Amino acid sequence: MSLRFSELDGASVGVWGAGREISSFAGQLARHLPLARIVVVALDSDTGEDVRARLRIPSARLVAGAEVTAALADCDVVVRSPGVSIHRPELRELRKAGIPITTATALWLAERDGSRVIGVTGTKGKSTTATLLAHLARASGHTVALAGNIGVPALELLDRPATEWAVLELSSYQIADMETGPEVAVITNLFREHIDWHGSEEVYKADKLRLLGLPGVRVAVVNARDERLVRAVHADAVTRLYGLAGGWNAGPGGVMLRGELIATAGELPLRGEHNALNLCGALTALEAIGIDPPPLSRSLKDFQGLPHRLQTIVERDGVTWVDDSISTTPESALAALRSFTGRDIVLLAGGQDRQQDYGELGIRLVELKATVVGLPSTGSRIVAATRQAGAPDSRAVEAGDLAEAVALARQRVTPGSVVLLSPAAPSYDHYRNFEARGALFHTLAAQHA
Repeated sequence: MSLRFSELDGASVGVWGAGREISSFAGQLARHLPLARIVVVALDSDTGEDVRARLRIPSARLVAGAEVTAALADCDVVVRSPGVSIHRPELRELRKAGIPITTATALWLAERDGSRVIGVTGTKGKSTTATLLAHLARASGHTVALAGNIGVPALELLDRPATEWAVLELSSYQIADMETGPEVAVITNLFREHIDWHGSEEVYKADKLRLLGLPGVRVAVVNARDERLVRAVHADAVTRLYGLAGGWNAGPGGVMLRGELIATAGELPLRGEHNALNLCGALTALEAIGIDPPPLSRSLKDFQGLPHRLQTIVERDGVTWVDDSISTTPESALAALRSFTGRDIVLLAGGQDRQQDYGELGIRLVELKATVVGLPSTGSRIVAATRQAGAPDSRAVEAGDLAEAVALARQRVTPGSVVLLSPAAPSYDHYRNFEARGALFHTLAAQHA
């Protein structure tokens, strides 16, 4: 049975984490449920008294390490940050003891019974698809909130009318123990990712696909190019497919509806066929809830792509510098490469090791006669895969850091070239997040362009 936010009044609550979603939860609890109290804040490391001040819970007990399980076992419910894996032994012990464990997003979805919520997930493309969905719905004259991993935390929508649609970007971290699904579930794709959190590729994919079978899901909108997604749709849900000839589809020429070209590639605000496919997912979801899409050429003119996603940051002397720091998988780097067909490419790639296979990326780099500059920590593996695929040493080199990589790229470009930061790996081994990695690239590119 799904636990609702409103059912926490009077409860003794423990939270694990102190990030954006937990901060929102603490604020909404104080505003709406004054009889509920956060009595324990569990942290992976002791960050000091500033956590109490930030969450505005001065009397809460801060715990870390060996104290966590026992302290949270005294609570009526535990609300975890999405970054805290449900597969951790501490949470397994708590569940065995009968302690309900949930997230702030799950509490809000249960409060709404999933009604008039479009949940968007996927290994890649979920942020872009969710943003396009909200943008197009608003262009059609509807009031639509954008929340979840993008926009505001879901609980910030508590005061919004339940008659309004909300678009919710959902990660596998949130879906893994969610008990109420959104009325419309959208999945863009499914690749190998987040093995450290889920424990294995199989568990990651199963946790992600849970979304399609959750109670409350009335319509499933899935990318027809991935048969696993189509097979995973629950029998009770209506299936809407995109990425095929009979519906919204994307190709090199642009976006089509049942074979008719609706918007050319030049009219689209985002580069690449993969982004055109994201638009098809958004359009299919709109149709699923009965909203007629607005004319694309007009409604997309003012659409701004998200930072660090194939973002052109400077063009000088015929060289284009592109930030795709959001790229954390080989598949996303391959999609980025396909976006610059016919151009000479210098790819900057590498980051935190999550056991990804770079063989196909190496082969594609050789086919394109592209140059790759490897970044720590997985750059050495990407360089090795590219050389194994047949690249000469001059087209596959390693750099000690991003600054050196940018300098090496500058030495190798000619007019018409693209310098593309699309790391095919997370950033956490050297940066706070992909935004910090991208911001440094902006600075370095401006200096070397």
